[in-house]
Amino acid sequence: TCKNFLKLCKIKYYNFCLFHSIQANFIAQTGDPTGIGTGGESVFGIVYGSESRYYEGEKMPKIKHNKPGLLSMVNCGNNMLGSQFFVTLGTDLQSLEEHCVFAEVTEGHDILVKLNDAICDHQHRPYQDIRITHTVILDDPFEDLPGLIVPLHSPDFTQIKASNGRIGADEKINDEEGLSEAQLQEIKADREAKARATILEIVGDLPDADIAPPENVLFVCKLNPVTTDEDLEIIFSRFGKVKSCEVIRDHATG
Repeated sequence: TCKNFLKLCKIKYYNFCLFHSIQANFIAQTGDPTGIGTGGESVFGIVYGSESRYYEGEKMPKIKHNKPGLLSMVNCGNNMLGSQFFVTLGTDLQSLEEHCVFAEVTEGHDILVKLNDAICDHQHRPYQDIRITHTVILDDPFEDLPGLIVPLHSPDFTQIKASNGRIGADEKINDEEGLSEAQLQEIKADREAKARATILEIVGDLPDADIAPPENVLFVCKLNPVTTDEDLEIIFSRFGKVKSCEVIRDHATG
């Protein structure tokens, strides 16, 4: 499996392959040049012909799928493997135990987070183009198969490969397009409120920016420096019973 994967990377087979299926906290699947999920072939099929399109995978379930960033080949049936593979996005994925882990992501875990956050349709297909753009081999301990043709440079990305009806990888998305002025003002006010809450969280006035205060709690700011707890209690007691009242002062200035 390692030999098959390395040689496919070496001949740039994976260049521009779509992540055609992403399931949050589970797996992200790629390795099919057609971008559909039913294509692909092993390096042995490329060299020896269609009869060798798949090869029998190793059964070595010693490494568990227990963390993000583990790579396994996709089983095409009867433990036959081709070019498609997946990378784990979750932990303790016991349903994947029949698959053999052959590699691990050592750098770029932030990309795994972005993959996991991708917005997908009901078939787990991302709405936006997410592709493997380039593969580089740092070390290859396996001899090349006789007849394997290794390109001198990476292939060019063509518009034909990009025309899949999805949002382009570099295409800017305007979330405010088509909204009314009232809706835009509401979004702006919501963003400003979240920004203020984040500041309060940073300075320690809120334990969490997303937390909402209880309905029976009132915050009053810009008080006169001489205002006391008793003053506030007298002012607000005419509207109902006040359970507690406290003036929070700046430790430095009072």
